[in-house]
Amino acid sequence: MMAMEGVATAVAVKLPSFKIIRRTTTLNWRSSRSFRSFSASASTLREGGPSASVSVSLGDFDPTRFPNPQSRMFFCIYVCSQKPMVVLKALQNYYEGYNSNVHRGIHFLSAKATEEYELARKKIASFINASDSREIVFTRNATEAINLVAYTWGLQNLKPEDEIILTVAEHHSAIVPWQFVAQKTVPDVNMFKEMLSTKTKLVVVHHISNVLASVLPIEDIVLQSHNVEAKVLVDACQSVPHMVVDVQNLDADFLVASSHKMCGPTGIGFLYGKSHLLSTMPPFLVGGEMISDVFLDHSTY
Repeated sequence: MMAMEGVATAVAVKLPSFKIIRRTTTLNWRSSRSFRSFSASASTLREGGPSASVSVSLGDFDPTRFPNPQSRMFFCIYVCSQKPMVVLKALQNYYEGYNSNVHRGIHFLSAKATEEYELARKKIASFINASDSREIVFTRNATEAINLVAYTWGLQNLKPEDEIILTVAEHHSAIVPWQFVAQKTVPDVNMFKEMLSTKTKLVVVHHISNVLASVLPIEDIVLQSHNVEAKVLVDACQSVPHMVVDVQNLDADFLVASSHKMCGPTGIGFLYGKSHLLSTMPPFLVGGEMISDVFLDHSTY
């Protein structure tokens, strides 16, 4: 990894090679029943939020329920999942039945669209066991979610000589944003524990690598990182579709995932962030429904 030319040294980005992989985890990649389920229903989510406990499965999909028979050959590829008919039907229902901007109107179509939009947020919160649906931020994809953290939490909290730890197995979308924020990279060195220091402010790791299929011990990494008061961002694009991910048990500060790898539509993903962290981060994209009042010389939100 090369340092960016023409830029003064600021924040160090370290890329260690993890030697410890959780080998006790067994994933059945080929089974048509490898999808996990979560406890929530539409009615209970509307009433009680993520903690509702009526069991409804997001999984147990039969490949025959997919529109293209040829897609069964590519059911579990890492890059992009196929979309079952129930997902396509949900999109069709929206465009045919209540197509409207969310949080932007008081008429029926906008109210219906907003209700379904927020219901989706509650479903995601329940799916990863977030304590509050407000901890879920919709983004275009996981790449934007990482950039959101980099340019809001990162720029506001990282100082010269602070350190960011990544692994050499990270997706480039989890590396490049921190290169731009840090303005300096350092080649891989020693083991993760040896690299942690009081200068470490952020650790960015995958849960499951889409290159090596390695499963990192996130709970241990988070515990070690928090011991030096560092935050942890987990790239869960490969784990969320295939195994139970409980953000409260992991205790990760940030977690990102992408819809198109879990049988959902392209162009949408989500960022999970602990409430107390999200509340301190400045807006990433401004305008639209996030604005409260606009004046000639300033705006409130």
